[in-house]
Amino acid sequence: MKTTNHTVLITGGGSGIGLAIARLLSEQGNQVIITGRNEAKLQQAAAALPGVTPIAFDVNDAAAVAQRIEAEFGGLSLLINNAGYADAYELLPGAGAYAIAEAEIHTNYLAIVRLTEALLPVLTRQPEAAVVNVSSIVAFVPSAGIPTYAASKAALHSYTQSLRHTLSQHAPNVKVFDLMPPLVDTELSAGIGGASGIAPRQVAEELLTALAQDTYEIHVGQTAGLYQLFHADPAQAFATMNSSLRAAEAH
Repeated sequence: MKTTNHTVLITGGGSGIGLAIARLLSEQGNQVIITGRNEAKLQQAAAALPGVTPIAFDVNDAAAVAQRIEAEFGGLSLLINNAGYADAYELLPGAGAYAIAEAEIHTNYLAIVRLTEALLPVLTRQPEAAVVNVSSIVAFVPSAGIPTYAASKAALHSYTQSLRHTLSQHAPNVKVFDLMPPLVDTELSAGIGGASGIAPRQVAEELLTALAQDTYEIHVGQTAGLYQLFHADPAQAFATMNSSLRAAEAH
């Protein structure tokens, strides 16, 4: 699909991967809307990026978001569900796993389902449109150090596959992409060794290449190798993932 002349909505666009994607898409002449809850951070990010509009909103009010996007921007052709939340902990007594899982599932999965459903009527009216869901390497090889985050991303990956299949039959003008980064140097990953991760810009660059080539599952960086190992030897892939996490935490 084309990567220019889109109206783009990026959730979690004020920093990290979302901001890097916003920068590249704005450089290519797209109209980019970045969203999040922190209005000051959004304003600061947008000030340095021509053609980027910041909008602070709560994704829980997805219907209002959809109405505003259509009223102010005349439509939407690219939705990038990037907002996420992660908590590093172990599944031990007293860890508060249920409360953490509830927050992660809500942000990383349910909010995406809600927003996508609200915006699909707008997307399906475009000649060419796409949904990009940002999942993770842990969607298929979980990390025991971020157990319920990994579970939420596995749910998102499964949903993305079903959404792609359904839209290919009923609205083939809307393509569905699954962006799977490894550890990335962002605020979100700071507590799990994120400083040793790849740069957000690399993720953004690989996304744009994949969009142009219609590569629907995007295995960024080391995700590609671990994905191949997972299919060849799932137990070894799990061991590799969790030994890597321990090494990152040690630093």
